[in-house]
Amino acid sequence: MNAGVDVWAAAAAFDRSSVAEDEAMADAEREQVMAQFPLDEWATLPLERYALGLDESGIGMTYCRLLEFGTPHLGSIRGGSAAKHIMYRHNSGDWRLAAPLSGKEPRDAWEQLRGQFVSAFQAVAAEDFEALDELDVLRFGPALVTKSLDVYFPGHFLPIYSSEHLRKFLRLLGGTAEADSPAWRSNRRLLELVRSRPEFQGWSGQEVMRFLYRDFDPRPRQRTIWKIAPGERGRLWDECRDGGFVCVGWDEVGDLSQYQSDTELKEACDRRYPGSSGGSLTLARRLLAFRDLEAGDRIVANRGVDEVLATGTVSGGYRFYPDRPEFQHVVPVTWDVSHAQKLSKPQHGWRSTFAKVDPALFATFTAHRTGSVPGPDQAQKGVPVALPEDVQAVLDALERKGQVILHGPPGTGKTRLALGAALAVAGRADMLGTDPDRRAEAQAEMLQGNRVGMVTFHPSYGYEDFVEGFKPDLSATGPGLTLALADGLFHTLCSRASAHPEETFLLVIDEINRGDLPRIFGELITLLELDKRNLPVALPVSKRRFSVPPNVRIIGTMNTADRSISHLDAAVRRRFAFLPVGPDPDAVSGTVGPLDLAAFFESLNTRITRHLDGDHQIGHAYLLRDGEPIATEEDLAAAFHHEVIPLLEDYCLGRADLLHRILGSLVDADTGRPALMSPQDLATALATEFTSGTPGPDA
Repeated sequence: MNAGVDVWAAAAAFDRSSVAEDEAMADAEREQVMAQFPLDEWATLPLERYALGLDESGIGMTYCRLLEFGTPHLGSIRGGSAAKHIMYRHNSGDWRLAAPLSGKEPRDAWEQLRGQFVSAFQAVAAEDFEALDELDVLRFGPALVTKSLDVYFPGHFLPIYSSEHLRKFLRLLGGTAEADSPAWRSNRRLLELVRSRPEFQGWSGQEVMRFLYRDFDPRPRQRTIWKIAPGERGRLWDECRDGGFVCVGWDEVGDLSQYQSDTELKEACDRRYPGSSGGSLTLARRLLAFRDLEAGDRIVANRGVDEVLATGTVSGGYRFYPDRPEFQHVVPVTWDVSHAQKLSKPQHGWRSTFAKVDPALFATFTAHRTGSVPGPDQAQKGVPVALPEDVQAVLDALERKGQVILHGPPGTGKTRLALGAALAVAGRADMLGTDPDRRAEAQAEMLQGNRVGMVTFHPSYGYEDFVEGFKPDLSATGPGLTLALADGLFHTLCSRASAHPEETFLLVIDEINRGDLPRIFGELITLLELDKRNLPVALPVSKRRFSVPPNVRIIGTMNTADRSISHLDAAVRRRFAFLPVGPDPDAVSGTVGPLDLAAFFESLNTRITRHLDGDHQIGHAYLLRDGEPIATEEDLAAAFHHEVIPLLEDYCLGRADLLHRILGSLVDADTGRPALMSPQDLATALATEFTSGTPGPDA
C-alpha cells in the first residue's frame, strides 16, 4: 500500500468521473445476475444451477461461475481454488464439501447451504447484519457470500471481498480490524467508516473501491514475472497474439481451479503423466501460479531460449476451455509486440514452458523498442523497481513482530533475502532489480552507513560483543593490560536509533543460531517485544539505563541443517517471526545436456526429505553460477562432485547405505564412493537416475 500518500488528500484529488464506464458495466452485470438468479427464486434454486463442475451446456452459466468469471466489474473473487464456493464437483466426479457439510449427500448438503444463503438474504433485507455471523456454513466462502450480498443489496456493502484487503483498508482509514472478522462484517465496518468521512460524501461503492485499489492497492507491489512459451517453438503465438491471451497444455488434469494445493495437483500430474516422475511438484506449482495470475501481472512470451516475442499485461483471470482442441488453460493478456527482440545471451532456463524472469532482465525488455538495443544502464532509467514478494513478506513480518528469522536449508538465499530487505529499509529498493555487481555495491555502501548493521554469530560471540562489556583499551599507554567499558554492536545501533526516531534502524544477524542467544541477548530479550520498546532496564555491568527504541528491527538468518527451530530457546522463539526460505526449483530452470535441472533438483530433494528430513535439502544456490542456472556439463560436474556430494556425505555421517538410497546408481552400494565418470556421462546418469521415471533404489 502507498503509505507515503495521505489518504484524504488522495481522495480529494481522485477523478470520480473516471469510474463512470466501470460503474455502468457493473450495473449491467448486476442486472444480469438478478435476471438469471432472481432473489425470490433462491429458495428453490437447484444444485445444477449453483455449483461448478456440472454440465452447463443446457442451463447456461451457473451462479458460481457467473460470480467468479462473468462479473469482473462487480469486484473480483478470482484466484485460488474452487473451495471458495463451499461445494463443487471435482472432475473425478467426487463432490468437495466444506467442513460443516462433510459426509452429507450432495442434495442434502445443497439444501443446507441454500438455506443459509436464503437466511443471509433475509437478514440483510431486514438490516439484521449480526445474524449473518450465525450462519456457520457461509463462513467457508466469505468472498463469494460477501459478493453475493453486494450484488443483491448494493447499498449495504462495498464491492470489496477479500478479508485481508478489507482489514488493510480499515486500518488505512483509521479503523480497527479484527483478525477473525468474516469478510461481510469487515465490509460493513469499512462502509460505515467511508460514510462517516466528508471526503467520501456522495461517493458510490464502485468509486470507493476503484479509488482504494488505485492508490492503496494492498496486493504485493511486485509479483513474480513469468516467461510463458506459447507452444513448442512458439507455434501458437499468432493465435495468442491475435486473440489476446496466453495458453498452456497439460489439459488432462482438467480445470485448475478444482485443485486446492500443489500436492493435490502433483498427484493428478503423476496419474495423468506416469512417465515423468521428476519435476511433477515443480510443474504443479507453476500451473497453480499460472492459474492465479492477476490483472496487472507482467509476463513474457518467448520462442526458444533467445527470442522475446512480446511482453504482456494480464487483463483477466484464468479460464479452462475444454472445447479447445489443445492448450485448454487460458489467461487473457494485452500484448506489447514492440518489445520483441533477439537476445544477445541465451536464457538456458527458458527451455521449459514456465520460467521466472528477473526484474532487471525484464527492464531491458521493456526499455527495448524495435530497432534499438538498450545498453546496460539504459534499462534502469526511470524504471522504478517495486518490492518483490519475498522482500515484502519480510518487511510485513518486521512491522508485525519487530524481528524475524529467515530459516531454511543451506544455499536457499537467506542472507541475500535479508540484505534485500535491508536495502528496502534503507531506501535503496531501486537496487533490488539491478545486476549483481551494482546490487553488491549498494549493499556495501549501505553497511558502511549508520542505519544498517550486520554481524555473524558464532559460539564465542557474547554479551560483551553485543550489548556492553569491558574490552582491552588499545589507546592506553601504561604498562600491562587496561580494560575499558565498551558498547556492543546492538547498544551502539540502539543509541543511533534513539537519536533519529523518524528513521528505521536494522541489524542483520547472519547464522543467528550458531550463537548462544540467551547469553548474547541477556535481559534485552524481553525488550525486543514491540509493546516493551522504550521500557528502561539497568544494564548489569555498567548499571546504566538502557531501552530498545521502537524504530529498531532485527533480521536473523538460520541454517536449519545446523540446528532446527525446535532447538532454539523458547523465549527467543516467541519474540521472533519465522519465515521459511526453501529450495526454489524455478531458480534452476534449465537443461544440461539431457538433464532437466529443475526436475533433478526437485527429485534429489524429495529423496533427501524422505531419508533425512526437509531441513537437510540442497539449496538452489548449489546449481547456480553468477546468479544463473548452470548450463554446461563441466559446471554440473563441479557442483555435483565438489559441493553436493561432500554436503550429503556430511549429512549421512559415513553411512554408505544412506548415501546410496539418496543418490542411487551414482554411488557404489558397497563402498559408498561416488562413481567416477566424465562430465558428459554424469549429466546422462543424473537424468536416468532422477528424471526418467525409473524408481529409486528404495522403491
